[in-house]
Amino acid sequence: MSETLPNGGGCESSIITTEKPQSRRLKGFILSLVDYPPGFSRKVVAEVVATFLLVFVTCGAAALTTSDERKVSQLGASVAGGLIVTVMIYAVGHISGAHMNPAVTLAFATVGHFPWIQVPIYAAAQLTGSISASFALRVLLEQVKHLGTTTPSGTDLQALVMEIIVTFCMMFVTSAVATDSKAVGELAGIAVGSSVCITSILAGPVSGGSMNPARTIGPALASNNFKGIWVYIVGPIFGTISGVLCYSFIRHTNKPIQSVSSFKLRRMKSNDQHVVEKDSLSFV
Repeated sequence: MSETLPNGGGCESSIITTEKPQSRRLKGFILSLVDYPPGFSRKVVAEVVATFLLVFVTCGAAALTTSDERKVSQLGASVAGGLIVTVMIYAVGHISGAHMNPAVTLAFATVGHFPWIQVPIYAAAQLTGSISASFALRVLLEQVKHLGTTTPSGTDLQALVMEIIVTFCMMFVTSAVATDSKAVGELAGIAVGSSVCITSILAGPVSGGSMNPARTIGPALASNNFKGIWVYIVGPIFGTISGVLCYSFIRHTNKPIQSVSSFKLRRMKSNDQHVVEKDSLSFV
Protein backbone atom coordinates (compact mmCIF):
# COMPACT_ATOMS: atom_id res chain seq x y z
CA MET A 1 0.00 0.00 0.00
CA SER A 2 1.43 3.42 -0.95
CA GLU A 3 0.73 6.77 0.70
CA THR A 4 1.71 10.20 -0.71
CA LEU A 5 2.58 12.76 1.96
CA PRO A 6 3.38 16.46 1.54
CA ASN A 7 7.01 17.40 1.91
CA GLY A 8 7.44 20.67 3.77
CA GLY A 9 4.48 22.27 2.01
CA GLY A 10 6.36 22.25 -1.32
CA CYS A 11 5.58 20.52 -4.53
CA GLU A 12 7.76 17.50 -3.77
CA SER A 13 6.28 14.47 -2.14
CA SER A 14 7.72 11.31 -0.64
CA ILE A 15 6.36 7.80 -1.08
CA ILE A 16 6.02 5.56 1.97
CA THR A 17 5.31 1.94 1.14
CA THR A 18 3.46 -0.17 3.69
CA GLU A 19 3.77 -3.89 3.10
CA LYS A 20 0.59 -5.92 3.41
CA PRO A 21 0.49 -8.79 5.95
CA GLN A 22 -0.12 -11.26 3.11
CA SER A 23 3.05 -10.08 1.38
CA ARG A 24 5.06 -10.41 4.57
CA ARG A 25 3.83 -13.95 5.09
CA LEU A 26 4.61 -14.88 1.50
CA LYS A 27 8.10 -13.39 1.79
CA GLY A 28 8.68 -15.29 5.05
CA PHE A 29 7.58 -18.54 3.42
CA ILE A 30 9.90 -18.02 0.45
CA LEU A 31 12.83 -17.18 2.73
CA SER A 32 12.15 -20.31 4.79
CA LEU A 33 12.59 -22.39 1.63
CA VAL A 34 16.07 -21.09 0.91
CA ASP A 35 17.31 -20.16 4.37
CA TYR A 36 18.76 -23.02 6.42
CA PRO A 37 19.20 -22.84 10.20
CA PRO A 38 22.55 -21.85 11.74
CA GLY A 39 24.97 -24.76 11.89
CA PHE A 40 23.20 -26.67 9.13
CA SER A 41 26.49 -27.21 7.31
CA ARG A 42 27.83 -29.04 10.37
CA LYS A 43 24.84 -31.36 10.30
CA VAL A 44 25.42 -32.10 6.62
CA VAL A 45 29.10 -32.89 7.21
CA ALA A 46 28.12 -35.13 10.13
CA GLU A 47 25.79 -37.08 7.83
CA VAL A 48 28.55 -37.46 5.22
CA VAL A 49 31.01 -38.79 7.81
CA ALA A 50 28.49 -41.09 9.52
CA THR A 51 27.28 -42.58 6.23
CA PHE A 52 30.87 -42.98 5.01
CA LEU A 53 31.79 -45.01 8.10
CA LEU A 54 28.54 -46.99 7.96
CA VAL A 55 29.11 -48.06 4.36
CA PHE A 56 32.85 -48.56 4.83
CA VAL A 57 32.28 -51.00 7.71
CA THR A 58 29.19 -52.83 6.43
CA CYS A 59 30.32 -53.17 2.82
CA GLY A 60 33.90 -53.88 3.81
CA ALA A 61 32.78 -56.71 6.10
CA ALA A 62 30.40 -58.06 3.44
CA ALA A 63 33.13 -57.95 0.79
CA LEU A 64 35.55 -59.87 3.00
CA THR A 65 32.83 -62.40 3.80
CA THR A 66 32.21 -62.98 0.09
CA SER A 67 35.89 -63.39 -0.72
CA ASP A 68 36.76 -65.62 2.24
CA GLU A 69 34.33 -66.44 5.05
CA ARG A 70 37.26 -67.39 7.28
CA LYS A 71 38.16 -63.70 7.48
CA VAL A 72 34.69 -62.39 8.39
CA SER A 73 31.68 -64.68 8.79
CA GLN A 74 28.16 -63.82 7.68
CA LEU A 75 27.17 -63.41 11.32
CA GLY A 76 30.20 -61.21 11.94
CA ALA A 77 29.23 -58.94 9.05
CA SER A 78 25.72 -58.54 10.46
CA VAL A 79 27.04 -57.77 13.93
CA ALA A 80 29.49 -55.24 12.50
CA GLY A 81 26.61 -53.51 10.69
CA GLY A 82 24.56 -53.25 13.87
CA LEU A 83 27.50 -52.03 15.93
CA ILE A 84 28.50 -49.27 13.50
CA VAL A 85 24.91 -47.98 13.51
CA THR A 86 24.97 -47.92 17.32
CA VAL A 87 28.31 -46.13 17.44
CA MET A 88 27.31 -43.50 14.88
CA ILE A 89 24.04 -42.73 16.67
CA TYR A 90 25.93 -41.97 19.87
CA ALA A 91 28.64 -40.10 17.97
CA VAL A 92 26.60 -37.72 15.78
CA GLY A 93 22.98 -38.28 16.79
CA HIS A 94 23.01 -35.06 18.81
CA ILE A 95 24.38 -33.14 15.81
CA SER A 96 22.59 -34.35 12.70
CA GLY A 97 20.16 -36.96 13.96
CA ALA A 98 22.34 -39.77 12.53
CA HIS A 99 19.90 -40.74 9.79
CA MET A 100 22.59 -42.17 7.47
CA ASN A 101 19.76 -43.32 5.22
CA PRO A 102 17.71 -41.34 2.67
CA ALA A 103 14.70 -43.56 3.35
CA VAL A 104 14.82 -42.71 7.06
CA THR A 105 15.07 -38.99 6.32
CA LEU A 106 12.13 -39.24 3.92
CA ALA A 107 10.06 -41.16 6.48
CA PHE A 108 10.68 -38.57 9.21
CA ALA A 109 9.65 -35.82 6.80
CA THR A 110 6.47 -37.72 5.88
CA VAL A 111 5.15 -37.49 9.44
CA GLY A 112 6.36 -33.94 10.04
CA HIS A 113 9.42 -34.73 12.16
CA PHE A 114 11.85 -33.32 9.60
CA PRO A 115 11.59 -30.29 7.25
CA TRP A 116 10.99 -31.26 3.62
CA ILE A 117 13.30 -28.54 2.31
CA GLN A 118 16.28 -30.26 3.97
CA VAL A 119 15.52 -33.76 2.65
CA PRO A 120 17.40 -33.35 -0.70
CA ILE A 121 20.47 -31.93 1.07
CA TYR A 122 20.54 -34.78 3.58
CA ALA A 123 20.04 -37.37 0.82
CA ALA A 124 22.89 -35.83 -1.19
CA ALA A 125 25.14 -35.92 1.88
CA GLN A 126 24.31 -39.56 2.55
CA LEU A 127 24.95 -40.56 -1.06
CA THR A 128 28.23 -38.64 -1.02
CA GLY A 129 29.39 -40.54 2.06
CA SER A 130 28.30 -43.86 0.60
CA ILE A 131 29.94 -43.36 -2.80
CA SER A 132 33.17 -42.10 -1.21
CA ALA A 133 33.36 -45.12 1.10
CA SER A 134 32.65 -47.52 -1.77
CA PHE A 135 35.44 -46.18 -3.94
CA ALA A 136 37.79 -46.18 -0.95
CA LEU A 137 37.02 -49.90 -0.54
CA ARG A 138 37.61 -50.38 -4.25
CA VAL A 139 41.16 -49.11 -3.78
CA LEU A 140 41.80 -51.05 -0.58
CA LEU A 141 40.16 -54.32 -1.67
CA GLU A 142 41.00 -54.34 -5.36
CA GLN A 143 41.10 -58.13 -5.44
CA VAL A 144 37.42 -58.29 -4.42
CA LYS A 145 35.05 -58.14 -7.39
CA HIS A 146 31.83 -57.07 -5.66
CA LEU A 147 32.42 -54.57 -2.86
CA GLY A 148 29.57 -55.49 -0.57
CA THR A 149 26.90 -54.99 -3.21
CA THR A 150 23.41 -56.14 -2.27
CA THR A 151 21.68 -58.17 -4.96
CA PRO A 152 18.68 -60.54 -4.77
CA SER A 153 19.64 -64.14 -4.09
CA GLY A 154 16.32 -65.34 -5.49
CA THR A 155 13.70 -63.36 -7.36
CA ASP A 156 13.37 -59.59 -7.23
CA LEU A 157 9.94 -59.99 -5.62
CA GLN A 158 11.33 -62.09 -2.77
CA ALA A 159 14.06 -59.55 -2.14
CA LEU A 160 11.57 -56.67 -2.30
CA VAL A 161 9.23 -58.21 0.26
CA MET A 162 12.15 -59.00 2.57
CA GLU A 163 13.52 -55.44 2.31
CA ILE A 164 10.09 -53.97 3.06
CA ILE A 165 9.61 -56.15 6.14
CA VAL A 166 13.05 -55.68 7.68
CA THR A 167 13.07 -51.94 6.95
CA PHE A 168 9.61 -51.65 8.50
CA CYS A 169 10.96 -53.32 11.63
CA MET A 170 14.01 -51.04 11.76
CA MET A 171 11.96 -47.86 11.27
CA PHE A 172 9.29 -48.93 13.75
CA VAL A 173 11.95 -49.24 16.45
CA THR A 174 13.62 -46.01 15.34
CA SER A 175 10.33 -44.13 15.56
CA ALA A 176 9.73 -45.42 19.06
CA VAL A 177 13.07 -44.39 20.53
CA ALA A 178 13.58 -41.23 18.48
CA THR A 179 10.19 -39.53 18.51
CA ASP A 180 8.35 -40.73 21.61
CA SER A 181 9.17 -38.98 24.88
CA LYS A 182 7.89 -42.01 26.81
CA ALA A 183 10.57 -44.25 25.28
CA VAL A 184 14.00 -44.61 26.86
CA GLY A 185 15.94 -42.24 24.64
CA GLU A 186 19.32 -42.98 26.20
CA LEU A 187 19.12 -46.50 24.76
CA ALA A 188 18.23 -45.36 21.25
CA GLY A 189 21.56 -46.38 19.76
CA ILE A 190 21.45 -49.86 21.26
CA ALA A 191 17.82 -50.41 20.24
CA VAL A 192 18.28 -49.31 16.63
CA GLY A 193 21.66 -51.02 16.22
CA SER A 194 20.23 -54.25 17.60
CA SER A 195 17.26 -54.12 15.23
CA VAL A 196 19.62 -53.60 12.28
CA CYS A 197 21.77 -56.54 13.41
CA ILE A 198 18.83 -58.89 13.95
CA THR A 199 17.07 -58.08 10.69
CA SER A 200 20.25 -58.24 8.61
CA ILE A 201 20.96 -61.75 9.94
CA LEU A 202 17.59 -62.84 8.58
CA ALA A 203 17.60 -60.78 5.37
CA GLY A 204 21.23 -61.37 4.41
CA PRO A 205 20.74 -64.70 2.59
CA VAL A 206 17.67 -63.40 0.72
CA SER A 207 18.25 -59.75 -0.16
CA GLY A 208 21.57 -58.82 1.42
CA GLY A 209 19.83 -56.83 4.16
CA SER A 210 20.50 -53.37 2.78
CA MET A 211 17.59 -51.40 4.32
CA ASN A 212 19.26 -48.29 2.93
CA PRO A 213 19.28 -46.94 -0.66
CA ALA A 214 22.59 -45.14 -0.05
CA ARG A 215 24.21 -48.35 1.23
CA THR A 216 23.27 -50.06 -2.05
CA ILE A 217 23.86 -47.28 -4.59
CA GLY A 218 27.45 -46.54 -3.54
CA PRO A 219 28.78 -50.13 -3.86
CA ALA A 220 26.74 -50.63 -7.05
CA LEU A 221 28.55 -47.69 -8.66
CA ALA A 222 31.97 -48.81 -7.43
CA SER A 223 31.40 -52.42 -8.58
CA ASN A 224 29.42 -51.52 -11.72
CA ASN A 225 26.79 -54.05 -10.64
CA PHE A 226 23.21 -52.75 -10.79
CA LYS A 227 21.30 -56.03 -10.62
CA GLY A 228 17.90 -55.44 -8.98
CA ILE A 229 18.93 -52.03 -7.71
CA TRP A 230 15.34 -50.78 -7.87
CA VAL A 231 14.47 -53.26 -5.12
CA TYR A 232 16.80 -51.46 -2.70
CA ILE A 233 15.29 -48.08 -3.49
CA VAL A 234 11.58 -48.97 -3.50
CA GLY A 235 11.74 -51.49 -0.65
CA PRO A 236 13.43 -49.34 2.02
CA ILE A 237 11.38 -46.25 1.15
CA PHE A 238 8.09 -48.18 1.36
CA GLY A 239 9.21 -49.99 4.52
CA THR A 240 10.38 -46.90 6.41
CA ILE A 241 7.30 -44.86 5.57
CA SER A 242 5.05 -47.78 6.60
CA GLY A 243 7.00 -48.21 9.85
CA VAL A 244 6.85 -44.57 10.89
CA LEU A 245 3.16 -44.27 9.98
CA CYS A 246 2.33 -47.43 11.91
CA TYR A 247 4.07 -46.20 15.05
CA SER A 248 2.53 -42.74 14.71
CA PHE A 249 -0.88 -44.40 14.59
CA ILE A 250 -0.48 -46.62 17.66
CA ARG A 251 1.04 -43.81 19.76
CA HIS A 252 -1.78 -41.42 18.83
CA THR A 253 -2.45 -38.88 21.55
CA ASN A 254 -4.60 -35.81 21.94
CA LYS A 255 -1.57 -33.86 23.08
CA PRO A 256 0.27 -31.91 20.37
CA ILE A 257 3.33 -33.71 19.02
CA GLN A 258 6.44 -31.60 18.84
CA SER A 259 8.42 -31.62 15.63
CA VAL A 260 11.47 -33.77 16.26
CA SER A 261 14.11 -35.50 14.26
CA SER A 262 16.22 -38.27 15.68
CA PHE A 263 18.29 -39.62 18.55
CA LYS A 264 18.70 -36.72 20.94
CA LEU A 265 16.35 -37.23 23.83
CA ARG A 266 16.86 -35.98 27.35
CA ARG A 267 14.15 -36.18 29.94
CA MET A 268 13.75 -35.00 33.50
CA LYS A 269 11.11 -35.37 36.17
CA SER A 270 9.20 -32.38 37.41
CA ASN A 271 8.41 -31.79 41.08
CA ASP A 272 5.11 -33.63 40.74
CA GLN A 273 6.94 -36.67 39.29
CA HIS A 274 5.49 -36.24 35.82
CA VAL A 275 7.98 -37.00 33.10
CA VAL A 276 8.47 -34.03 30.81
CA GLU A 277 10.67 -33.48 27.81
CA LYS A 278 13.61 -31.24 28.57
CA ASP A 279 15.37 -31.15 25.24
CA SER A 280 13.45 -32.51 22.32
CA LEU A 281 15.28 -34.39 19.63
CA SER A 282 17.39 -32.02 17.60
CA PHE A 283 15.24 -30.47 14.89
CA VAL A 284 17.45 -30.24 11.83
